[in-house]
Amino acid sequence: MRRRLYFILPDAASARRIRDELLLARIENAHIHVLAKDGVPLQGLHEASILQSTDFVHGAETGLAVGGGIGILAGLVAVLFPPAGVDLQFITILLTALVGAAFGAWVASMVASSIPNSRLKTFESAVAAGRVLMMVDVPAGRVDEIKQLIASQHPEAASSGIEPTIPAFP
Repeated sequence: MRRRLYFILPDAASARRIRDELLLARIENAHIHVLAKDGVPLQGLHEASILQSTDFVHGAETGLAVGGGIGILAGLVAVLFPPAGVDLQFITILLTALVGAAFGAWVASMVASSIPNSRLKTFESAVAAGRVLMMVDVPAGRVDEIKQLIASQHPEAASSGIEPTIPAFP
């Protein structure tokens, strides 16, 4: 299980120095993401992808649940009130639930990919002011160690919270 740490940094140079410290502390580069307003040069830094910067993951989760629920209802209706001359089995409910869940996840994630990440709303003003947001995904057992490392080596980095859990696949 990983936790996401958030840090507000004054500029990209500071982000590069912190990234180097994190690499020395054995945090993989793939787990260090930065987000800045357009025009801020982020050469050498791992820029936040669509998974971190939009509500894509939340949309997919919501669509999966809603689509699966609707699929179950559609399957129940089809089994209880089958079309004339068709004998539907209860496997129909499972199949419609799977199709509904897949379709719901796909549609909702596509819609959510155009919506900014709601978890990053508190950082919008800092990013708009030209500061850099660094998101570091660390193992749950190393949260305090990494926070102390950054606080002791980089006083310019403002620790801005911890996300209790992050999705496993992004």
